[in-house]
Amino acid sequence: MSLKLSVLDQSPIPEGSTAGDALRNTLDLAALTDRLGYVRYWLAEHHGAASLACASPEVMIGPVAGVTRHIRVGSGGIMLPHYSPLKVAESFSMLAGLYPGRIDLGIGRAAGTSPRVAKALQRDQRLPPPDDFPQQLAELRTYFANEHPVVQGTFACPDLWLLGSSAQSAEWAAELGLPYTFADFINPEGAVYTAHYRRYFVPSAGLEKPRTAVAVSAICAETDEEAMRLSASLRMLLLLLFRGRTVPLPPVEKAEAFLRDEGLPFPMLPVGRRFITGSPKTVRAGIESVAREYGAEEVLIVTNVFEHALRRRSYELIAAEFGIPGPGV
Repeated sequence: MSLKLSVLDQSPIPEGSTAGDALRNTLDLAALTDRLGYVRYWLAEHHGAASLACASPEVMIGPVAGVTRHIRVGSGGIMLPHYSPLKVAESFSMLAGLYPGRIDLGIGRAAGTSPRVAKALQRDQRLPPPDDFPQQLAELRTYFANEHPVVQGTFACPDLWLLGSSAQSAEWAAELGLPYTFADFINPEGAVYTAHYRRYFVPSAGLEKPRTAVAVSAICAETDEEAMRLSASLRMLLLLLFRGRTVPLPPVEKAEAFLRDEGLPFPMLPVGRRFITGSPKTVRAGIESVAREYGAEEVLIVTNVFEHALRRRSYELIAAEFGIPGPGV
């Protein structure tokens, strides 16, 4: 199989559950997808959300790597403006030392939260934070290259990826010769940016040719109708998020009732987002179509449904449809 399949886990919190329940579900899903043969398992970073449990991917990567054997584990991503580059380098050097050859460091620029929560994350809240992401990223790379003029010591190196959902991230990834992942589940208009990345890619010491992945929202069930029904929970959650409310992932029946009151066919909601939903054949066609659109060699799948058992089943059905080779193959 030429197209690689991976997992992006946002650790969703279903209504009536706790953040601890959601994080334990993450460990369970990681163990399952490791057995199924997915390539990598990335943990997302979100702050101040009632619906998503993982605020610190670096805290979860160790436990996930500990319950898996073959799958690569990493961040999707670390929102670098919140952190000291040295602290990020130290944390991921430790993880790469513990699990050599299995740790990824995906770096993003977005806040991963609202402006108010982003401000609360600042150590010094008296002034707006500087817009110095390129400088932060350059400093981070000096640590992993063991070239920083002040800090001594040897840093174990994870695989470094740049993540984004806009033109700027594609430009930086191309200029620096980094592998690039685009968040189609946030912005489905990103194919032009990955094309720019490939066209202007500058080979680096770590990467000779451009390496593109795309992250998509996908829900797979036995039938198209059942998958569409399951997607109601996420559609309601996102509509409320766009209106400034964060809520746990609602049950399907509650979400269906909410969406009926919106006055539009709920497959159209929310406007501006792409959802791949359906039976295994439908989802495979959708995933392959997006991969072609982006020129991607790899697709990371994020699946948020109310019942964890059905989230597990979605990844099982997709793996079976694509005929993913088992771990170690």
